[in-house]
Formats: sequence, structure tokens, C-alpha cells
Amino acid sequence: MANIFTRIRDSIEADLHDVLDKKEQKNPIKSLNQYLRQAEEETEKVRKLIDRQYKLKDEFTREFHKAEDFAEKRLKQANIAEKAGEEDMRAFAMKDYEEYQVRANRMKESRQEAVEQLESLEQKYEEMKHRLKDMHLRRMELMGRENVAHANFQINRVLEDASDKPFSKFAEMERYIDDLEYKVNSYYYRSTFDSKIAKLETEMKEEA
Repeated sequence: MANIFTRIRDSIEADLHDVLDKKEQKNPIKSLNQYLRQAEEETEKVRKLIDRQYKLKDEFTREFHKAEDFAEKRLKQANIAEKAGEEDMRAFAMKDYEEYQVRANRMKESRQEAVEQLESLEQKYEEMKHRLKDMHLRRMELMGRENVAHANFQINRVLEDASDKPFSKFAEMERYIDDLEYKVNSYYYRSTFDSKIAKLETEMKEEA
């Protein structure tokens, strides 16, 4: 299990550099997002392996106690048979006792080994989660840099257009407004011309 974890961890570290080297220039955020999803999936696999190791440790513990209890029971039965002078029964009980004792010792060793492996896995798993968190933070930093780069690109493009064609857009708009004002004023003058002439005619008659 430790070898599986080591392969996953080494793969994540190697792939991260490969992704950043080969894909960052094309679309760094998209590529990094895809990689982080894969890293999260691998981290989840490790978590499940650790859960399985917990279950194995508990199984070893149960089997150890079970074998120990049977060994103790057979030893007591062997003593009873010996006191009763039942040699065959004592021999059978002692044979069973020895087998249960061997099993108990084996389960005890297996349980201890499982506990040590579990502690090592948990430490590496925590390290793995920290690495994953660091990668998420690095993605945020890259996103910030990408946003600034895009903003500067837009700003520089606008400034470049303005330097090539100084105020051309504003001059174009001013000409359009001037033309519109002329048309409006001309229309207003024509539409009121007849009424103005009629008023002048009336005033001239009154003066006469």
C-alpha cells in the first residue's frame, strides 16, 4: 500500500511540472484545473485506501483477541483434564492451545505492522493534502496573473489605437452631432417659415 501511495505522489509531482511546462502557455488555467481534478481524484483514492487499512487493523485486532481467548480457554481445559487424569483430552487441549497461541502471536504482529503502516500513510496523506492545497493556491495566483495580463493587453490595445488615431472616434462623433444639429435646425426653420411670413404680413397691415 505504501508503494501505491508513493507512486501516486511521485506521479502528481512529475505531472505537475510537465503540465506547467507544456500546457501553461496555451491555456494555463484550463490545463491546471484539469490537472487539479485528477490530483483530487488520486487523493480520494488514497483516502479510501487508508479507510481500508483502518478496517484491516480492526480485523487483525478482532482475530488477535479471538485467538487469544481460545488459547486461554484451551489452556484452562488442559489443566482441568490433567487434574482429572485425562491425558488424551489434555493433549488435545494443549495442541489446540499451541495453535491458537501461534495464531494470536501472528495476528498481534500483523496488527502492529498495520498500525505502523497506517501511521505512515496518514502522515503522507496529510502531506498530499497540503500539496494539493498549495496547488489550489498556485492556481489562484496564476488566475490573478492571467487577469492582470488580459487587462494590460486590453489597456495597451486601447492606448495603441488612440496613439495611432488620436481622438479619431471623438472627432467622428462630433461631426455626426454637428450634422444632426444642422439637420434639426434646418427642418425647424423650414417648418416655421410660413407661419413667420404670415405673422409679418399681418403686422405690416396693422401698421398701414
